[in-house]
Amino acid sequence: MKKTIYTYLLTCFAISLFGQPVKYLDQGYTSIEASYDYVYAENATVLYFPDLGEAIKEPLFFDLYKPVKEDPDCNGGLRPLIIFFHSGNFIPFPYNQSPVGTKRDSSVVEICRRLASTGYVVASADYRLGWNPYDEELFARAGLINAAYRGVQDANTCIRYFKKTVAEEGNPFGIDTNQIVLFGDDTGGYLSIHASALDDYNKIPTASKQKFLFPTGLPEPYNFLPMILEGLNGDVEGKNYGIMTADLLAYGIPFPVGDTLCYSNYPEYSSSFKVAVSLGAAVADTAWIDPGQPPIISIHFPYDETTPCGEDYLYVGDQQILEVQGSCVLIPVVNALGNNTCLTPPEYSSDFQEEVTTVAHSRSGGVENLLLVIGDTISDGTPWNFWNATEPNKNANSEIGLMDNPRMSREKGELYIDTILAFVLPRLYTCMDLCITSTEKLVNSEEVNIIVYPNPVFEEVFVGAGDGLLIRSLSIYDLKGTLVKQYTGINSNYYHLPVNELVSGQYIVKFLFDDGVAARQIVVK
Repeated sequence: MKKTIYTYLLTCFAISLFGQPVKYLDQGYTSIEASYDYVYAENATVLYFPDLGEAIKEPLFFDLYKPVKEDPDCNGGLRPLIIFFHSGNFIPFPYNQSPVGTKRDSSVVEICRRLASTGYVVASADYRLGWNPYDEELFARAGLINAAYRGVQDANTCIRYFKKTVAEEGNPFGIDTNQIVLFGDDTGGYLSIHASALDDYNKIPTASKQKFLFPTGLPEPYNFLPMILEGLNGDVEGKNYGIMTADLLAYGIPFPVGDTLCYSNYPEYSSSFKVAVSLGAAVADTAWIDPGQPPIISIHFPYDETTPCGEDYLYVGDQQILEVQGSCVLIPVVNALGNNTCLTPPEYSSDFQEEVTTVAHSRSGGVENLLLVIGDTISDGTPWNFWNATEPNKNANSEIGLMDNPRMSREKGELYIDTILAFVLPRLYTCMDLCITSTEKLVNSEEVNIIVYPNPVFEEVFVGAGDGLLIRSLSIYDLKGTLVKQYTGINSNYYHLPVNELVSGQYIVKFLFDDGVAARQIVVK
């Protein structure tokens, strides 16, 4: 067993042995390029409806963060993509009465830059806002589910935008569209979770306790109306147009006939993604979780008074808006359905990453893929957030924010961000087939009788395996995880591997067999 684990460490570049950062696990890129205000779509916003009496088109933007260094990594130079959604209560800043709520919040930028420093391309994306949390309960609930629905449409649209850029624009961002993560903070976390769970419009009118049915006061069969109408709001992916029709006027829906509530963007592309990550969010109905949906990783403050960790109401002030299931209920359901089986951290995580997992298990009672963070006070539900209270656009809401986060500072926020990423990154690494990961079956190099001779080597090394074991390909990686050379179509149990073009140093040779992979270290003189 120890030999198998040792091979595993070599296969994954053994940070503990060689002291080198592992791509996508550690912050190894010190120079990050940021570019701003790309438009990924235009869609209908209701934000200005009280003034204009109709929905209007609104551009949706994202900022991009990526490592400056372009290197031929283990996926031919293409990098996985993380789409990050900020917080903000579905209300625009500063009207949300929070010091956060934009794609350029200090904590958002810090998280995005740190993710990019591990090798990811990161897009910090806007999404449509607008609802009235102080309306009467049913109307407030309807406004909230509509806002969340639009946000899920925007998340799906943003995924499709990036797939379009690969197919039609020559992949300007250098991404692998098979490796996309949705990562959201607070309200943005609702988008990430629901993009995974809310994959069918029909889940809304059939939600438990009829929570999304609106009593109309009309006789049957018109006595209930779904709070979201697919013909009006568009489908959940945002691929179909949503049009206000004359027959809906009888229900008191205020939009003018012909008004469009959803514009179709890139319907020919898939909205599929790999993993959802949530900071402090909940799901509207655990009945929406089905087998085979994308995995979910959750971080939550267990005593959050706004978004519960268990099953309780989501509150705005003292008014209960909607019964939800937070991370403490959601994640056990997702785990039990088998959706999170790929999230096992690799054996070669850093000591700090392993310590965070140990603490997470102790706080959650052993529930996998759930990290409970503890803030300063009972109201400190998002202690990773920080902001500059002296900035004019933050100062107005800073006092309100400090009531919930009384010791707010960059130093405090960064400590929590360090912990969160130490929990998230190893789980993404194994689940997303990054580099040589545990998703490949490992074979014991001793059992297959791997030979590497001579070692150290100057110009050519002979590699071989036992009789009947065909080496299909050989790949050489440096200790940063960069693919240096690859030899395919070998189909023999031995090969003379040239190394004369390699600079002196340590490398990992990956062997691909029919039954799995193995690896050996070589030293080039």
